[in-house]
Amino acid sequence: MDRCMPLLILLLMGRHGLCQQEEVCSKSLINSCDDCIKSGPYCAWCQTLNFTKDGEQDAVRCNTRAELVKRGCKENEIISPKNKRNIAKDDPLSASQNGQVVQMRPQKIDLDLRPGLPVSFNVSFKAAEGHPVDLYYLMDLSYSMKDDLANVQVLGTDLFAALRKITNHARIGFGAFVDKTVLPYTNTNKKKLKKPCDENDQQCQPAFGYRHVLSLTPNKNDFEAEVKKQFISGNLDSPEGSLDAMMQAAVCEDKIGWNSNSTRLIVLTTDAGFHMAGDGKLAGILEPNDEKCYMENNLYVKSTEMDYPSVGQLAMQLEKNRIQTIFAVTQNVESVYKELSKMIPKSEVGVLSSDSKNVVQLIERAYNALSSKVTITHDNLPEKVRVVYRPICRNGEKSEKEGVCDQVHVGDEVIFEITVTADTCMENKFFTISPRGIKDTLTVTINTTCKCQCDTAGPIIDPHPHCNMSGSISCGICSCKDGHVGQFCNCKIGNKQEHTLRASCQKDNGTECEGRGDCVCGRCECHNTDSGSQYYGPYCECDDDHCEKFQNQQCGGKGRCKCGKCECNSGFEGSACQCKTSDEACRTVNNSVCNGRGICKCNQCECKGGYQRPHCLECPGCTDPCQTKVNCIECLGFESGPFKKNCSEACKTISSTIVKEAFTLSPKECKQKDSEGCWMTFKLVQLVGEDNYKAEIMIKRGRMLMK
Repeated sequence: MDRCMPLLILLLMGRHGLCQQEEVCSKSLINSCDDCIKSGPYCAWCQTLNFTKDGEQDAVRCNTRAELVKRGCKENEIISPKNKRNIAKDDPLSASQNGQVVQMRPQKIDLDLRPGLPVSFNVSFKAAEGHPVDLYYLMDLSYSMKDDLANVQVLGTDLFAALRKITNHARIGFGAFVDKTVLPYTNTNKKKLKKPCDENDQQCQPAFGYRHVLSLTPNKNDFEAEVKKQFISGNLDSPEGSLDAMMQAAVCEDKIGWNSNSTRLIVLTTDAGFHMAGDGKLAGILEPNDEKCYMENNLYVKSTEMDYPSVGQLAMQLEKNRIQTIFAVTQNVESVYKELSKMIPKSEVGVLSSDSKNVVQLIERAYNALSSKVTITHDNLPEKVRVVYRPICRNGEKSEKEGVCDQVHVGDEVIFEITVTADTCMENKFFTISPRGIKDTLTVTINTTCKCQCDTAGPIIDPHPHCNMSGSISCGICSCKDGHVGQFCNCKIGNKQEHTLRASCQKDNGTECEGRGDCVCGRCECHNTDSGSQYYGPYCECDDDHCEKFQNQQCGGKGRCKCGKCECNSGFEGSACQCKTSDEACRTVNNSVCNGRGICKCNQCECKGGYQRPHCLECPGCTDPCQTKVNCIECLGFESGPFKKNCSEACKTISSTIVKEAFTLSPKECKQKDSEGCWMTFKLVQLVGEDNYKAEIMIKRGRMLMK
């Protein structure tokens, strides 16, 4: 067994190894050094002046570095741009100081890339202790959450104590939601809008969609004071407007008071499912959610005018605003929110007790799960740019999850090897890389090298003798002056337009010399093929190297290739000379070939229009001859009808017999009216050939009886 096979997968993933992928230069139309380096990441250009041999075109200067050296090009004469990278900003990782922290490095990198050639660099991440945390508590205040509200009203001390274990820079805010205040979600009776709870409940606030109660604050007393002012409300249906509330909490950054440097959390507590995009139609609300902030006097004022957001819209805004979500839900809706969590980046689900007493422990567990998982992702990636992440997690362990490290604790440093490839030329494009839910960002700027920077040793000679004193040397080839063209500027076009000369080298207004030669003075000078032979034809359209293969041999080894088509040896046929010349399988019981209605190729019938294999016997789509031959039957059997005067000529393809009592032929019986309105009865058999029939005609004709 090949010694490389056991390590094949690993070596293909790595950048180095015994079985590295071979460097290949797949060149197409090459007229210059710039064309060469753009045609593939491993294509190089030899700028040696006399590198080409007699009859060779400048395209031979373009190949892999190894092939050029093999042909005699010196290393210092080979142009092959390499990738360059410059780390423009690399602040060291640092712990929290006055709320400021650096958890990822570098912060800015500039890449100058060769199209198609990947470049790799490392990004380090270190979870810092004491990073600021903003927690926005978003509570369902529908009637079924009555017991939960009482417990949340005294939650401030415990919640702040739990956050102090994480950081000294913690803030908490509060918001509440129910649902849109229109039917069928809420009873719109005026009395019910003011008091949507049971008659016996004295403390009940009017129906509302989403209300922002308290902006983020480090003061637990403010939190408890504002929450104690809240009362339960109510609505009709079970799903709530939680997505409306989350969207506003995410996009109303100034209203909520999100800190730009903090870890941002939304804790959603509910015992019901959620409405989403499209549900607004039930209330006649057709305007899609536009993901903008509409808060006036701390109320969402577009609640009854705009549809609920989709899950995709909400996920995008949460990620854009670096918000992580904890769904604290009761057991009856746990599965619903677990499915939702799969679509919301950086989110966790915890089961809330029936009265929310365990909410602090739930938040602690969920926060630890969120913060220990580091996911690196990118944003604003330009077209034709590819990014691959290779995580190296704690203790040098390599993660199988692309861009993800689990179980990362405070103080742990992990590394992500990032590989970037630009597949086309571009200038000043950039994208960002960041850990989900964390402010730190790496800005990657990309430029590409698509032009050759050729060295010129010695003084510049212009004009140059190599170019017939009609041009100068650039990257080893001639750059002609106006009025001159050709590989060595040896074609003087005078007053003629160059595009007119070039047009005469284009077949059917296509590619010049089919991309296989150079147009010199209006005529194609064809290049050599890879095998060493030469393209030929007026437009270099022919070569003898590319014909159809059979059993991995050109023309099956039974013919020769001529201008892309096989010319088969005697006794063989087919597009790849794959068949012995024989018609045995095309022969019919009457010893005809394909019943005279097709030709035999590769011992198989190719039938003419409509007739079917194997022997072109039947034609299901053809018009019934009972109809097409009716005029001939009339003149042959009864000497009447349109063909009466020239029957022998018009109907010479039918041999007919008159019968008095019974038919001897087997096909179906035909009944057709003649020119006098009489019914003729006859049978037709198709003989060998397309229009060759035998007919039997019943001597008696009849008329249709009128009822």
